[in-house]
Amino acid sequence: MHDINYIRNHPDDFDQFLKLRFLEPHSKKILNLDKSKREILTSSQDLRSKRKFISSQFSHANDSEKLTLQEDVHLIKEKIDSLEKDLLKIDYEINLILSSLPNLPDTEVPFGKDEKNNKLIKTIGKIPIFDFIPLAHYVLGENLKMMDFDQASKVSGARFVYLKKDFARLERAIANFMLDTHTKEYGYSEVNPPNLVKDSAVYGTGQLPKFSDDLFKTNSNHWLIPTAEVPLTNLHLDTISTEKNLPARYTAWTPCYRLEAGSAGRDTRGMIRQHQFSKVELVSLVKPEDSNDELERMLNCATSILDLLQLSYRVMLLSSGDMGFSAKKTYDIEVWLPSESKYREISSCSNCGDFQARRMNAKYKSVDGNIHLHTLNGSGLAVGRTLIAIVENYQSKDGSITVPDVLISYMGGKKVISLK
Repeated sequence: MHDINYIRNHPDDFDQFLKLRFLEPHSKKILNLDKSKREILTSSQDLRSKRKFISSQFSHANDSEKLTLQEDVHLIKEKIDSLEKDLLKIDYEINLILSSLPNLPDTEVPFGKDEKNNKLIKTIGKIPIFDFIPLAHYVLGENLKMMDFDQASKVSGARFVYLKKDFARLERAIANFMLDTHTKEYGYSEVNPPNLVKDSAVYGTGQLPKFSDDLFKTNSNHWLIPTAEVPLTNLHLDTISTEKNLPARYTAWTPCYRLEAGSAGRDTRGMIRQHQFSKVELVSLVKPEDSNDELERMLNCATSILDLLQLSYRVMLLSSGDMGFSAKKTYDIEVWLPSESKYREISSCSNCGDFQARRMNAKYKSVDGNIHLHTLNGSGLAVGRTLIAIVENYQSKDGSITVPDVLISYMGGKKVISLK
């Protein structure tokens, strides 16, 4: 949600930032509605003062005068009621506009419509060289009889998979390794959050009202979480934190559910884009002056997982047109997939500023009063895509998969995944 005071004081800047998001100016319409709202509030206050004054005259009035005074009070009440209805309508219009507009991009964000305008920050690790043609993860998985897309399709439809035997264990091993690293090395607090949330939660993190078509909804009016960002960030819904409890850092491994409504025909093979997948999520809530440094910290926490797994990756700074709705600055981490001979996204780390905190009413108590927190979120990492990257980068000519050193203990000492 945007700060109406900022729009009042910097309307041209607000419109210029929206332009970077390829949106039309909105400040004039917002400020006209805001002006009408303030005029109504002034009129309503004047009428309330007048009603109070008239009421004070009753004790000095005779019966005839009291009747007149009562009629005056009744008329004033009707006018106030009418103004309040107008006020509710204007409030709704203002909130509808503000809640539909994305966060304003940071000044460091490159301008551009899509991924073609993203900025390469760094590339880490050596791309593996094979003396054979590397196979895609889904071919390797099916050959090992540890990925079953056909049966999943019969049971659930397209974009689902059964992971079996060592692949099921590998997914669990990856997630446990990530959780241990983020909690023991980086101080994140592990949480097992709800997977079903109410409207207020997905509104708070920015998925509602604009992106309801991307979410699964139950017949009990709960939403299946698209990422643990939603329940983790909403730990601070309608709360006031103390400075001594900041920064607040959380991590969780959860299933995630997405309709993938706009991805028809994209990544239809394999596990790249599914309706159900799992992620280890990172969420931070910090003081405003700390959020830029926290984003760099979160990025390093996420990339450290790939460093330890010895997977090649690159970091991209997303352009203004490629960022998510709630983000003001986003880094994408992309891991190398040999079967595609290119890097594919495995994490996004975003600074949302106070955008989500305003929607959630999440504040902290400072000497200057109650101030909105800054929120950040990132994948640390997407577990399924990490599994894909390991399977493809650690494959052998015979179709077996070497287990990365850091995962061997999590796999019960198993060093190679094969049919044997």
